[in-house]
Amino acid sequence: MADDHYVLEARGVMKIFGNHVALDNVDFGLKAGEVHALLGENGAGKSTLIKILTGAYQPDGGGIYVDGQQVSLDNPLHAQTFGIGTVYQEVNLLPNRSVAENLFLGHQPLRWGFVDFRKMEADAKTILAKYDLHIDPSSELGTHSVAVQQIVAIARAVQLSGKVLILDEPTASLDRNEVERLFEVVRGLKARGLAIIFITHFLDQVFAISDRVTVLRNGKLIDTRPLDALSRTDVVRLMLGKDIAFSGATDVEPSETPNEVLLTFKGYGRKRSVLPFDLTIHKGEVVGVAGLLGSGRTEVARIMFGADPADQGTVSVNGQPSAIRKTTDAIKHGFGFCPEDRKAEGILGDLSVRENIVIALQGKLGWFKALNRDEQLEIAGRFGEAMDIRAASLDMPVKLLSGGNQQKVILSRWLATDPAFLILDEPTRGIDVGAHAEIVRTINRLRDEGMAMLVISSELDEVVAYSSRIVVMRDREMVAELRGKNINPGVIVQAIANNPDEAVA
Repeated sequence: MADDHYVLEARGVMKIFGNHVALDNVDFGLKAGEVHALLGENGAGKSTLIKILTGAYQPDGGGIYVDGQQVSLDNPLHAQTFGIGTVYQEVNLLPNRSVAENLFLGHQPLRWGFVDFRKMEADAKTILAKYDLHIDPSSELGTHSVAVQQIVAIARAVQLSGKVLILDEPTASLDRNEVERLFEVVRGLKARGLAIIFITHFLDQVFAISDRVTVLRNGKLIDTRPLDALSRTDVVRLMLGKDIAFSGATDVEPSETPNEVLLTFKGYGRKRSVLPFDLTIHKGEVVGVAGLLGSGRTEVARIMFGADPADQGTVSVNGQPSAIRKTTDAIKHGFGFCPEDRKAEGILGDLSVRENIVIALQGKLGWFKALNRDEQLEIAGRFGEAMDIRAASLDMPVKLLSGGNQQKVILSRWLATDPAFLILDEPTRGIDVGAHAEIVRTINRLRDEGMAMLVISSELDEVVAYSSRIVVMRDREMVAELRGKNINPGVIVQAIANNPDEAVA
């Protein structure tokens, strides 16, 4: 990369955490007056690269260059002195202070040693006018919409930095009108010559605002290209590493006569989370969910399980109208949920393997029917053997197990409740090959035994192999339902990319 073209540049950057290589010889260059999209699935290395570019992390190899000169960024405040500012998805300002105070926090104008509020508010009004934002600078920031708060955060970052602006998923909590207003601000900053990095999971927004795109996958640079030379399918293929010519169709034979209906969701959704969807789930089938990270896959699982209750639509269980307002409602109906983030939301790290396996069953039975230790050991031992959980003892803390064995423990927890419907969110992510194969075999076995499942996976080959049907999520909306011969990676990639008319190579 020629350094005279780039305002900010990473050359051959490496970052290693223990035995994990988070970034492997990554190059990245940012030009003045461009919006550069940084894309990649979960674990691709986007966050690590941004933290290195902003001084939050130090690279283990390679270097960072500003205007062609190598620099060492000690921390984000130090990065600001080189003109690098960041705005995150969650506005990192003080909602109970005024708009003006947030804009000038840490560098307030002084008069006789005291904050000059009159000047601060006058200057704030002038700054906000550049963003076509005409609000009272003395008003509390928290009284304004998230979109307005984002613009204030951008204005502050530009004031403090003024050369490079990093926008880390700034549109995740905005509606369409708010997104367009934010994009008008971004276009204005681009016209003023700012170099902007845009991180998002929404492909339509990437094509609407960006000039170039860099795709990372598993810590490696896949490619950097001008967006006008790419289609949506090209970008999805780069992100997922899938050639859409691949024809591997599902091994699951479609049933001539569908099994009995277990669940019916109609107009089911949650504002600012998932658009209303209709979905019927039968006993003895696996409904796969495909889509890019941020497409709404996990949000669908969470509203089905009542973790984030739906605020519109209806659900019927076994033909009976039901209400799932909280997770305990879902459990009473025979639902189970293995979440994507097993460490934060799945395992109870300090509890034993035995306690982690029986806790959901105990909750379902109620504490007046407490399982004694022998019953707990019998249940945990049975599932430990069936799932091949490799632990020195069932009484050892579950946090000491490998990721694959922790995942088996969480799956065993819900199987112990004899569920009618099981939701699995990325069940094979980050586990070893042996555990991966065991969990896929378990999914196939449970389907054949008549259990209904919803399985979310980024691994297209995997979700194709065990799904009876696949629904595709894009931009928080369920946009396609694939059956039969259409259950193959090529059709999935096209549905994700919203290019149904593109020929499959």
